[in-house]
Amino acid sequence: MSRGVGEKLLTAKIAKETQRTQRRAVVRRIKGFLVGGFSLLLTLTGSLEAQGIIRVGAFPNITHAQPMIGKANGSFEKAMGPSVKIQWTSFNAGPSAMEALFAGAIDMTYIGPNPAITGYVRSGGEALRVVAGAASGGASLVVRNDSGIQKPGDFHGKKVASPQMGNTQDVALRAWLKAHGMKSRDKGGDVQVLPLANPDQLTLFLKKELDAAWAPEPWPTRLIREGNGRLFLDERDLWPQGQFVSTHLVVSTNFLREHPDLVKNWIRAHVELTDWINGHLPEAKKTLNQQIQKETGKALSPAVLDEAFGRLQITYDPMRSSLLTSARSAYEAGFLGKQMPDLSKVYELSLLNQVLAEKGKKAVQ
Repeated sequence: MSRGVGEKLLTAKIAKETQRTQRRAVVRRIKGFLVGGFSLLLTLTGSLEAQGIIRVGAFPNITHAQPMIGKANGSFEKAMGPSVKIQWTSFNAGPSAMEALFAGAIDMTYIGPNPAITGYVRSGGEALRVVAGAASGGASLVVRNDSGIQKPGDFHGKKVASPQMGNTQDVALRAWLKAHGMKSRDKGGDVQVLPLANPDQLTLFLKKELDAAWAPEPWPTRLIREGNGRLFLDERDLWPQGQFVSTHLVVSTNFLREHPDLVKNWIRAHVELTDWINGHLPEAKKTLNQQIQKETGKALSPAVLDEAFGRLQITYDPMRSSLLTSARSAYEAGFLGKQMPDLSKVYELSLLNQVLAEKGKKAVQ
């Protein structure tokens, strides 16, 4: 073999080795990139998992004192810790909150008994569980002073508002009408029951376009003090010992199953807030009022706040028996189908009772 040919072969061999070396380097870089990227993805995923999110519904009402005050002073954020983010959604009435729970837009909500019952029945008992109480009382029937209403029979032909069709006050109104031999127009009677947001009720009172309203606090008090209204019926008068659940905490069954630790921490904060409110009423009212102003644009006067608080009790007891009575009223009003539903699994109070046991408190039933 000539010297020139040998040099050419050697050059070609070196070129091939160089190409192989370069290819191996490229492969190593690709593998390194993939491994690094995968590790980064795992890190990001882990961070997202660690950054838990709880999406919670509540109303800017006095009967939602725990969530309103908890929003204002950060009690729930402190209890849940820095790894959990809370997303709040405000509603006017329960049916809207229940739709959000069904749509997966929220994980839990403070809500009245009747929308919770309706949601439970609608889902075949699968969608939600009541995990704690929040308030008792705090709902009233108010009439406009110049409406001509002096006794139950005077409601014939009148316009009466509730916050939303099928909500807790709406069911209470319809049950009360039935008990006095009256029906709403949609049921063949002559009483016009109008679903109106609470602020709109006050507006129509002032315009003399609405005769009465059944509403949660602070709206009955505002109708009395600002809308030329008069207290016709405090709903507590319809219940044994004047106690009935007006607000409780409801959790999506899926969220409860997947995150019982988060739900328990929330319930613990809820119980602690309840105790703090009852032990520090002047400060609690002030904080609540600040949050109401933030969400509605208007603070309540001290007189309204005091009168409204005088008609309710802040509690973590869900008052099971009153919910079952409300369910009977909702069924008779046509909101729960053709037969009285089985509500035996609507409550899941084990986490609440664990928290109460930790604090040396009596269990609830």
